[in-house]
Amino acid sequence: MKLTAQAALLAAASTLLLAACSNAEEAPPPAEAAPAGAMAPAQTTEAGTIVAVAQAAPDFSTLVAAVQAADLVATLNGAGPFTVFAPTNAAFEKVPAATRESLMAPAGKADLTKILTYHVVPGRVDAATLTQQIQAGGGSAALTTVEGGTLTARVGAGGSVTLTDEAGNVSTVTQTDIAASNGVIHAIDTVVMPN
Repeated sequence: MKLTAQAALLAAASTLLLAACSNAEEAPPPAEAAPAGAMAPAQTTEAGTIVAVAQAAPDFSTLVAAVQAADLVATLNGAGPFTVFAPTNAAFEKVPAATRESLMAPAGKADLTKILTYHVVPGRVDAATLTQQIQAGGGSAALTTVEGGTLTARVGAGGSVTLTDEAGNVSTVTQTDIAASNGVIHAIDTVVMPN
């Protein structure tokens, strides 16, 4: 299953790269950021692929550059469906500059790919479904990522959803249900890291 998901992710990445060259007018306008401690309202307009939607949102420009550097464009443009917990530009700014530069260099491609695929869950997991999974799990839900690791979702203070990575670092979902033709994007405020 992991190999199939990775193959699908690679296919989607190639498509994502091609979408990078396409007209950005096809993607919906970016949704507005939510106030601190609350999730933004869902965006219901379904448009382009995950990559096209991310390209149209200025707050995901660092993510788009990272996806291109990792050659994951075609994968994320693939049929999916995928759920992407997408770090915003501010989330990437929390990563030390030297680390970001190292990951974006050709020599860092394998590590960058591992980190990015850790932000992707197979299937379409919208906010309502994730909330149901958390409730059914007695307050937490384990999400298996395309990378093969686990993210733990919980409801945090003020009703916000948090993700805890394998190292114990916590990220907050700041915007949910950004629709794409091949999945859904949830914006997060911190880059999560696999083991």
